[in-house]
Amino acid sequence: MISDSKMAAITAKLTKALTGIKGFDEITDGGLPRNRPTLLCGNTGCGKTVMSMEFLVHGAVQFSEPGVFFSFEETVDELVTNMESIHIDMEKLIREKKIYIEYLESGKSQVAQAGRYDLEGLFMRLQNAIQKVDAKRVVLDSMDALFYGLDKEILRTEVKRLFKWLKEKGVTSLITSEINEQFVTKTGLEQFVADCVITLDSRVIDQTTTRRLRIVKMRGSGHGINEYPFMIDGAGVSILPVMSQMANQNLTNNRISSGIKDFDGMLDGKGYFEGSSILISGSAGTGKTSIAISLINETCKNNMKGLYCAFEESTSQLTRNMRSIGLDIQPYIASGLLKLYSSRPTIQNLELHLISIQNIIEEFKPQILILDPVTNLMSEGINSEIRQMLAHFVDFLKSKNITTLFTAAITLESIKSNPSDEGISAMMDTWILVRDIELNSERNRGIYVLKSRGMNHSTQVREFVITDEGIKLLPIYVSPHGILTGTSKLEETLRQEEERKLFENKIKIREHELEIKREIMENNISLLKTEFNAELEMLSQAKMERNLNNEALETGQKEITELRNNINSSVEKSKHRNK
Repeated sequence: MISDSKMAAITAKLTKALTGIKGFDEITDGGLPRNRPTLLCGNTGCGKTVMSMEFLVHGAVQFSEPGVFFSFEETVDELVTNMESIHIDMEKLIREKKIYIEYLESGKSQVAQAGRYDLEGLFMRLQNAIQKVDAKRVVLDSMDALFYGLDKEILRTEVKRLFKWLKEKGVTSLITSEINEQFVTKTGLEQFVADCVITLDSRVIDQTTTRRLRIVKMRGSGHGINEYPFMIDGAGVSILPVMSQMANQNLTNNRISSGIKDFDGMLDGKGYFEGSSILISGSAGTGKTSIAISLINETCKNNMKGLYCAFEESTSQLTRNMRSIGLDIQPYIASGLLKLYSSRPTIQNLELHLISIQNIIEEFKPQILILDPVTNLMSEGINSEIRQMLAHFVDFLKSKNITTLFTAAITLESIKSNPSDEGISAMMDTWILVRDIELNSERNRGIYVLKSRGMNHSTQVREFVITDEGIKLLPIYVSPHGILTGTSKLEETLRQEEERKLFENKIKIREHELEIKREIMENNISLLKTEFNAELEMLSQAKMERNLNNEALETGQKEITELRNNINSSVEKSKHRNK
């Protein structure tokens, strides 16, 4: 890693000319050496002419630096027609005097007869062409055709003369040359005369063609030293700059809903961090794509742009399947909020897929990206090169603050058998596992959060179902034998319900028995009260009779006393009369 102070010192020594080629200026730290010649070497069909032409076109259009293209193999009409394939209107640029193209026919007999005179003639024609458009950039395509047939002793001198002349004219020049199997030019002179040497090659690996670029040397400047994959499509040349961008990441505390309310609850109740990388892994049929679509559906609802990269299903198949679970993404595609990139993994390798996706990102500027599944891009499992490629791609996405969700056929069991699988999960901020829960010959789905950096998250395994209305997380059901799901959960629920009903029935029977006893008790109490009241009445009557008897006795005694008194009074009266 070059320090900032050293890089500043290098930049002060060597100024650069931006090429405008996607990814190239990053790995060269600013483009090609300004006012110096660069040698672009490569085998047949690797893209030398296209890259050279883009160098001129971007210079003229973006940086106001007109250019001259001298061709020794293709005519002007052929070049104009060929550039139409990458949507470059050469005729317009030529009319506007931003580009000047000249075809020079060169042959063995001409060079052998003319010798130095031919090169002097080239200098004159170059000088004239530069003056016509006030050129700041020059391309010579190719050096092999220009010096065809020259003796090696003469060749080195002439090449040095050419490079020196270009430097003196103060133009940033690019000279193409064929390459052999040892990745050097056929003349073998590039290590001596060129300040900057770049090699291109086109190789076939597992029946898939890949183009790669390498900067062999660049005097007076730091540069990337690895091989960099690149592709040529309708947008021109695109290079995947495998360079770390971790220092450029902008962290945020904003959260994005997963689109599944109950699952948000497992992520601190708020969902994913914006700009984070998320991995949903599990075996086939566990619902990874449905979870991914739930996220993209939710974000599109909130007017956030999404890019969905599908490597298993076509666009029509994906939209149809998701509609069956209540997730209709077709309106978002029609409105331009959602873009789908659907491709078979075998069409091109991982690097070229990533370049294609990166080009779409630069143009579409999505806020959400889904790669489903990323493991389909890996033909021979996970290795250090692929992990490095993905790590740098993740860094690129984070530098753009793009929330990215990867799906992968990775499980804890597969990591145990193949530890290299852990390379994908290690670079993720949030790792979610979906798995099959098999019990009593039944398969159910479970989900849990294995890790989620920077937030509290649930450690529970939750059962979920995919319904007509999307994904639903079911309540956790814990029995004395552990967590139950599916039929076992239903059976246990029915068993407990039956026990509850039996218990309630026993309670009702007991209540009925107690009610009968209560009635008997109340009847007995009523009878006792009646008997008591009867006895109380009898007692009252007895008391009344006693009182009556007492009254009668007292009356009789009074009457007897009065009678006696009356008798005694009569006797006394009688005695008195008898006297």
